[in-house]
Amino acid sequence: MNALIRSCLILACTVAAPAFAADPPRVNAADPAGIWTLQDENASLSTAKLTDRYYVNGLRLGYTSGTDGVPGFLGGVGRAVWGAGTQRFGFDLGQQLFTPANTGAVQPPPGDRPYAGLLLGTFSLLQDVPDSRSTLSLSLGVVGPWALAEQLQNGFHDVIGQGHTNGWHYQLRNEPAVEVTSARVWRLPTGSLGGLETDALPDFAVGLGNVRIYTQVGGVFRIGQGLDSDYGVARVRPGMSGGDAFQPTRPFAWYVFAGADGQGVLRDITLDGNDFRSGPSVKLEPFVAEMEGGVALMAFGARLTYTHVLQTQEFVHQKGGLHQFGSLAVSVRF
Repeated sequence: MNALIRSCLILACTVAAPAFAADPPRVNAADPAGIWTLQDENASLSTAKLTDRYYVNGLRLGYTSGTDGVPGFLGGVGRAVWGAGTQRFGFDLGQQLFTPANTGAVQPPPGDRPYAGLLLGTFSLLQDVPDSRSTLSLSLGVVGPWALAEQLQNGFHDVIGQGHTNGWHYQLRNEPAVEVTSARVWRLPTGSLGGLETDALPDFAVGLGNVRIYTQVGGVFRIGQGLDSDYGVARVRPGMSGGDAFQPTRPFAWYVFAGADGQGVLRDITLDGNDFRSGPSVKLEPFVAEMEGGVALMAFGARLTYTHVLQTQEFVHQKGGLHQFGSLAVSVRF
């Protein structure tokens, strides 16, 4: 365990370290606009027949500063770690909700995914150069009833006239939640096709904390116009994410995309259960793969994105084949 954690730390430092080059990287143009983002990931935003199970919902509200809004001490940290670049500061408030497949049982059957709610506030430092974006994030929050997952799910079911999910009494207990994430996405132009731009976005991330310990490697291919306006669509972690910051390089920018990633998972509190008390848990799968595709539109200072995700089993004896969910996000520049 300790050896693997040390390896993850080494990988995190590798992601964060600047690349060696004969000439320093060019810095992106300054951009004073702040960006607000509202995002929801939900199994009902997909073609799946069964929706209220496993990863049911991920709701996120985020703010990303303009390039002149980074506190001085944070800017110094970024320059010390990554070298020259254009920096932004971000804050997210996010909630994730997980249930077993059988949500009708008052007491969930053994071997099914535990009920769990996760509420996190995430502070992020982003730094861009023309061919990559690096991100360092600290997430602090709580897992358990204080995350208010039961109230959100059953309250929404009341609004739409759907029955309650019955087993929330057996959810994970209250526990502090901490995670540090280091990630980098590269933007590699690959020429044009039929007059449209194409590129590839290799992605690498490491997460450490009592919430999750994982590494992720993946990539996305895009085709469209104005691809240099962003670094790909945003996702709720641990999904591949290009971040909320975008800077349109034409009046109307758009692209379609497809990609995949693999995650090596050592720890996931929503599967492994509480650290300091006994309770429901399942045996996690050490490797999880995701396939995704979707579209992004940018115009009038706004970006609208949709991502459809197919995910392999996250725990042993998970039923139902590939888990599906959709991710819908709107970002507005001010």
